[in-house]
Amino acid sequence: MLKKIIFASSIKEAMIDNLEQGYFGIGIQNGKTPENLGVLWRTAQNMGANFIFTVGRRYAKQACDTRKATGAMPYFHYEDFEDFYKHLPKGAQLVGVELNERSVPLETYQHPKRCVYLLGAEDNGLTKAAIDKCHFLVKFESRESINVAAAGSIVMYDRQLKLMLNQ
Repeated sequence: MLKKIIFASSIKEAMIDNLEQGYFGIGIQNGKTPENLGVLWRTAQNMGANFIFTVGRRYAKQACDTRKATGAMPYFHYEDFEDFYKHLPKGAQLVGVELNERSVPLETYQHPKRCVYLLGAEDNGLTKAAIDKCHFLVKFESRESINVAAAGSIVMYDRQLKLMLNQ
């Protein structure tokens, strides 16, 4: 009987933690190089992402996805931005990572509990349609333009760090 009570208690604690933490997914719109996908996915798995996705370009097996993230968490592919936007999880905030006049500094940004991070390719960034539909746009300072996988990694690290500091 005691084991059942302890088990029920840990399920309840896990449910509370999940509600407090929320969830997030991360992906790339029209990714330019396949290597960036593998690096982003491996980092997403390590940083606690709940799902990963691509918009526009198809997934192909990535040699740099050494942890096989697409087998460890849900992977979604959307034909175009309209398809992606139509399938956003209910209640999730769309957060674009983009240099734009609407973008707020990542350093002061408060991440939504339930969100989807969308990154664009290094050469073209996010499409105008994506920028217009994002609930939030974030940016961070760097001396030069950086790799999309590195940008996504910085955003996920910032989310995890702020989550830990707020607990």
